[in-house]
Amino acid sequence: MIIPTLREGDIAVRPIRLRDARALERELLDNRGWLRPWEATNPYGPMSFDVRGSIRALQANARQGFGLPFVVEVDGELAGQLNVSNIGYGSLSSATIGYWVSERFAGRGATPTAVALATDHCFFGVGLHRMEICIRPENAPSLRVVEKLGFRYEGLRRRYIHINGAWRDHFGFGLTVEEVPQGVLRRWLDGAVPAGTGAVPAADRAAAVTPGA
Repeated sequence: MIIPTLREGDIAVRPIRLRDARALERELLDNRGWLRPWEATNPYGPMSFDVRGSIRALQANARQGFGLPFVVEVDGELAGQLNVSNIGYGSLSSATIGYWVSERFAGRGATPTAVALATDHCFFGVGLHRMEICIRPENAPSLRVVEKLGFRYEGLRRRYIHINGAWRDHFGFGLTVEEVPQGVLRRWLDGAVPAGTGAVPAADRAAAVTPGA
């Protein structure tokens, strides 16, 4: 699958490359405290910190058509990663988005812009019908991202992903191509996102006060 470079202003997502390994490793190490609460872990043993191996696996998955691995750039500087994974075709035609951005780039619009760019490509470039993002209840910055972009809240998922050493609850959000004929990025930049689309009901927020417990 061809992975394009997508850009809006000073923010871009581009295909991950093996030569990104050193810069990615540096960002991951420098941001351990910032990223650790949201990192997927292995419930059956330790996970190796092999950035080059991870990049190779992402690229192999992309060659089979099951993923789109990007790096996020701000002003040409590597700022994080965004992965489109679990791509399904045919009657499903959907995928999942996951991402991280370094703390020093937080608050600059990098994450919502990157998510919007990737989602629009999946809808109008790849031809997918539905995109999904799952977020831990405590991850306020990511919850703001889906609310800004108008991803619909779809429900509480109990002990959904093993994160930071335990099975954690997640909030699920989805979006279909019919909801954004003008594109996710354009709708957001035009201020046309329906109010409250990504809001989590109080009952689900209360139910997830102790996620993974």
